[in-house]
Amino acid sequence: MPDVRSSSGEALLGGIEVALEFLGKDPNSPDGDSATIYRDLDRDTYLVQGLKVVDQDRLSKLCLPEHETVVEIPRYMTQFFPEVSGGGRS
Repeated sequence: MPDVRSSSGEALLGGIEVALEFLGKDPNSPDGDSATIYRDLDRDTYLVQGLKVVDQDRLSKLCLPEHETVVEIPRYMTQFFPEVSGGGRS
């Protein structure tokens, strides 16, 4: 989905305006598109864009509900989480 912004600068996801704060993008991404971390300011959650895990052996080791998926990001991407970088709430 393309990055669409409203006039107020908030992201539009499926036509619904949400307050997403860009936290960081993988500086080593070969195409510059992922991994990326956002904070949803309305829901107080994180959105993580990464490579979708499709390896059935790895997935079989997880208790993964049908409505969820797993993405993989490089370990150094945790630096963008405010709780790790010293700027987040506990």
